[in-house]
Amino acid sequence: MANIFVIDDEKDICKLIENTLTKDGHSVTCKNSAQGVTANDFKRYDLILLDVMMPDVDGFTFCREIRSYVDIPILFLTAKIMDQDVVDGLSLGADDYIKKPFSLSELRARVTAHLRREGRERHQTLILGQIRFDLSGKKIAINDEPLSFTKSEYEICELLARNRGKVFSLEHILEQIFGFDSESDVTAIRVHVKNIRAKFLLYQECPIETVWGVGYTWK
Repeated sequence: MANIFVIDDEKDICKLIENTLTKDGHSVTCKNSAQGVTANDFKRYDLILLDVMMPDVDGFTFCREIRSYVDIPILFLTAKIMDQDVVDGLSLGADDYIKKPFSLSELRARVTAHLRREGRERHQTLILGQIRFDLSGKKIAINDEPLSFTKSEYEICELLARNRGKVFSLEHILEQIFGFDSESDVTAIRVHVKNIRAKFLLYQECPIETVWGVGYTWK
């Protein structure tokens, strides 16, 4: 299942897409305008379906504004059929075009193909909003700016990020990071999380949330 964001000013098309993709097991969020939507709104999504011709903010403009911050597939929905329109859209960072009117089978096939490709390409990379994990290199970057973490700090981040939304107790984190026979105690985890937060806050990010009386989670 994937989380899909749809922006199209035609309510009937949004409803059609929502009904179709929901039947395939996806979670679909629809908006009828790109106005007021920011890159932060896409943090939990896996794919964007974006209409080109919209009255407030057109799809091309919106794609240009968010592409450097949003690293998920963007598929344009468009009635434009000229080759140059396709070239222009792809040059802005779109991954594909679905031309209106489209068949439901084409919509499902395109969405499935891009989600499958993302799954193949990202097995060594984890991207959560503006935060990118290089899982093989054990590195973290924000908007391609590398952050400096100790080995333990990185491992805490990866553990929480890989299990986004799950709450881990300090004891569980200690066990996972340092092992059963570690002489460290949960104070070490608190200190590491404090240091991690300080480094993220330099970039106005605070991904680790305290669940009082329980532990920590990657929000």
